[in-house]
Amino acid sequence: MPELPEVETVRRGVEPHVLGRRIGQVTVRDARLRWPVPKNLPALLRGRRIESTSRRGKYLLLHLDNGDRLIVHLGMTGRLLVLQPGHPLRKHDHVDIELEGGVLLRYHDPRRFGAVLLWVAAEATHELLAGMGPEPFSEEFSGDYLFALSRGRSAPLKNFVMDGRVVVGAGNIYAAEALFRAGLRPGRAAGRVTRVQYQLLAEKIREVLAAAIEQGGTTLRDFAGADGASGYFQQKLYVYGREGEACLVCGTAIKRLVIGQRSSCFCPGCQK
Repeated sequence: MPELPEVETVRRGVEPHVLGRRIGQVTVRDARLRWPVPKNLPALLRGRRIESTSRRGKYLLLHLDNGDRLIVHLGMTGRLLVLQPGHPLRKHDHVDIELEGGVLLRYHDPRRFGAVLLWVAAEATHELLAGMGPEPFSEEFSGDYLFALSRGRSAPLKNFVMDGRVVVGAGNIYAAEALFRAGLRPGRAAGRVTRVQYQLLAEKIREVLAAAIEQGGTTLRDFAGADGASGYFQQKLYVYGREGEACLVCGTAIKRLVIGQRSSCFCPGCQK
């Protein structure tokens, strides 16, 4: 599914087209997403101006002039496309948001695992965002933070960093790649990693995510950016999906583990 870099790519693609524009007609063709689209959403959005955009984990936020925020989650197959009004409809085009100036935001989602919701200003937080860990690029996230939180934990290291309550955005692909760059095996107990190793891992998590954002995300079967174009960070993967292939660094065959019901590839030569 789209991860943090893919969502950030969408945010950056959408932002120039929506900032300062007022919302006109809102059309909901199918409200049956993972979290149903509120029946009163069109009325609540109409006439509001989009002041800014942001991202929290994998949630895209459009900040409105009355303090409300529109939450968009892409689920597994969702896309938020920037189009012109009147663009031909396709199957699974569930929500249209028309903006002044001839801009149309269209939410397209074949599997309907995403969401288009409103976070009203009166609510200090939204239930979908509560309990989330720090952003990987925030000051709160560091090797010292990971070290302190991991003490006494026997969970595999990869599961630990993929836990959204620990840090957001270190999904399966990016956790595997960061662990490779840090030289740490994914099955190692989180509580047996040293402070110095966590400092390096935190650096590599930020490095991998930053590179993926810069290059437009990772090409997956269903992901595309705001313009419909797929990302291409896939070209830079060292271990993910490369079981049996030679390591690009040391030549050792890449091996695969199943950790927490998720496939996890690593290099026995580079990762200890």
